[in-house]
Amino acid sequence: MTTVLMYADTLRSPELRHEVAAPIIDPFLYVEHEDASYAVLSQLDADTARAARPDLRIITPEELGIDDLLAAGTDGEAALLELAVRACRELGVKQAAVPPRFPLELADRLRADRVEVRVDREMFTARRRVKSSIELEGVRRAQDAAEAGMSAAARILRKGVEVDGTVLIDDEPLTCERIKAAIRTAVTESGALAQDMIVSHGAQTAIGHERGSGPIASGEPVVVDLWPTDAESGCFADMTRTFVVGEVDRELLAWHGLCTDALERAVQATRPGMRGRALHELVCELFQAHGHPTQLSKPPGTTLRDGFFHALGHGVGLEPHEAPNVGRSRTDELVEGDVLALEPGLYRSGFGGCRVEDLVRVTRDGAERLTDFSYELRP
Repeated sequence: MTTVLMYADTLRSPELRHEVAAPIIDPFLYVEHEDASYAVLSQLDADTARAARPDLRIITPEELGIDDLLAAGTDGEAALLELAVRACRELGVKQAAVPPRFPLELADRLRADRVEVRVDREMFTARRRVKSSIELEGVRRAQDAAEAGMSAAARILRKGVEVDGTVLIDDEPLTCERIKAAIRTAVTESGALAQDMIVSHGAQTAIGHERGSGPIASGEPVVVDLWPTDAESGCFADMTRTFVVGEVDRELLAWHGLCTDALERAVQATRPGMRGRALHELVCELFQAHGHPTQLSKPPGTTLRDGFFHALGHGVGLEPHEAPNVGRSRTDELVEGDVLALEPGLYRSGFGGCRVEDLVRVTRDGAERLTDFSYELRP
């Protein structure tokens, strides 16, 4: 059995949060060795870790000599690294796999102590592909919060009044900032966090991850892309809708129809064994058949600014973007338990764009749609 080492906190390390599903703010050593799991934790976090992972064997800093190290004047950070080295020595660790973000300083210390450490990105990625019950529940709660936020955005847009090409609410121009504030309130009341989001309008909607700002005009696209975090589990959701206040441009209406069609085709084709690239190709073929350029039709070496210029989707869990990739760059096979965000979109630089995005879970024989929200352009 491969020995595993991690040294991080669970708030910033999805690899470690997957193994110890509790919020621990200070970095600690986690070890899997000879069919047992260990953590070097002080009394501040030991009980929290045990509650989340009853089989976890706690090694206290006192057992490893923290009192003597500090009494001798050892710097606090240096003492913690020394404890990690001592723990590996006590457990008989000679070689171990570590995640890509394992601290180089600790890796150097371990190698100096004749412990071989090697990065195994694929192993740690695979461990997180299938969500635990705690993670899946967290994703579902985050998705509920995302839908609450999207509902708040739609309500405000629905109240908008067109006056001379501008959308007013309470006799003032409706801005992206006002919509974002309403979304944050709704998401927070649902027990999640919305530290970042996209509410863009007009030409901004064709600029990829442009967060959006300013007053909204009638007839232009408004793209709302939300990826809130469940406060309890640290898991994310992800969803996007496109809205228009006023008369809908005929070209935008056609794009929206293609995007919703593409999304439905992708969801229906999702199943274990399907490659992410194959789903991406399915959508690209649909768009190309209607005259839109895609990543697969563009000349090599050129940058695509119009059409479908991004991947179809990505995994979602303890990070908003994680494996598997659903695009042209990798050939990941989907596995039962994967959670995917699928987000076809069409854009024209200087005009704007349209995108719809749903969250799905790969099941034994297909896909379960976790998103339950209207695709209507008119809020």
